[in-house]
Amino acid sequence: MASSVRTTDLAGVRTLAMHRPEVHNAFDDALIAGLTAAIEDASRDPAVRAVVLTGSGASFSAGADLNWMRGMAKASEAENRDDSLRLARLMRSLQFCPKPTVARVNGAAYGGGVGLVACCDIAIGAEGAKFGLTEVKLGLVPAVISPYVLAAVGLRHARKLFLTGEVFDAAEAQRIGLLHQVVAPEALDNAVAFALKLLAKAGPEAQREAKQLAFRMGGLDETAAERIDRDNAALIARLRVSPEGQEGLTAFLDKRAPRWAAG
Repeated sequence: MASSVRTTDLAGVRTLAMHRPEVHNAFDDALIAGLTAAIEDASRDPAVRAVVLTGSGASFSAGADLNWMRGMAKASEAENRDDSLRLARLMRSLQFCPKPTVARVNGAAYGGGVGLVACCDIAIGAEGAKFGLTEVKLGLVPAVISPYVLAAVGLRHARKLFLTGEVFDAAEAQRIGLLHQVVAPEALDNAVAFALKLLAKAGPEAQREAKQLAFRMGGLDETAAERIDRDNAALIARLRVSPEGQEGLTAFLDKRAPRWAAG
């Protein structure tokens, strides 16, 4: 965990920094496992009042690591399902973390990186950050992260973004509800600190209950989410080994246009 996630504690705030700056904090098995463990540990630690999630370097998270994608392209449907279930557990652990969570979005977030932002209670981003759910360009879908993105931006925006795979900026991310606030990069730390100051004034038990209240009123339930995650993991596993998914992944790794986009 130490190599891919850096943990810092200060005055009851635990900051978790994805630390693979050389690949823009892209997901691989180690990062997924390390971040899941770090979130679950923070959830259990009575000394932790709030959790901040961010990325090291210039990016928040670029989504899937190229080498990881290469391995998944060659893996069986069962192996892909198990891999997707691990990512689903990460998202679910963050979404239902009993502590207040703040996404400090210091740079670009794609794919699963967008999912992490959507799972946090408060999301503050830097001007210049780019976002995208580009899976359809690979013949895939944002299956595992879809419930969390949908809860953040709503059905109408999700449909458009899922279908186009377009890249959008921080202002648009704020307009559709993925980000709560957009600030200049040099003001990001102060904006996060102000949010944490507000959180620190509330009773921790009341915050836990308030978070559960919001989930109940929104029709969200962790047990139901786990069932949905299993179905979505099966979906993305099936698509990854399908002819279109294989063509999309191969084309991306070969740095060429897939057959359906050629010409």
